[in-house]
Amino acid sequence: MSTETPYDFIGGESAIHSLVDRFYFYMDILPEAQGIRAMHQPNLASAKDKLFKFVSGWLGGPNLFIEEFGHPMLRMRHFPFKIGPSERDQWMLCMNKALAEVPMDPRLHSNIQTALQQLATHMINQEPSDSIETAS
Repeated sequence: MSTETPYDFIGGESAIHSLVDRFYFYMDILPEAQGIRAMHQPNLASAKDKLFKFVSGWLGGPNLFIEEFGHPMLRMRHFPFKIGPSERDQWMLCMNKALAEVPMDPRLHSNIQTALQQLATHMINQEPSDSIETAS
């Protein structure tokens, strides 16, 4: 008996690559995401690679991130960045748009979306008034 994971149900490696590519595509083009885009290097290759490796393991696929970088310790790794509700919402805007483009069962989509929202909320390390103000 094999145990299938969300990684398998979403479509494995190719689906995760697609999700990550679309996520960063939206981060690059959406004016509403300029706050979080500014937190990244001009070249997104390293960020894409790390997010791909993290999401692969997080969804039950290969633990590529852990094998290369150790335990994710996401809050600690993100602590140098000022993350408030606005940055969380910008991140989720890009991720929700990317998730909408990856074909999957609606229940899986909802579960992943909810889990990512909780994860993004966990990354908040600033009060709303301390977070980066984005231009309208």
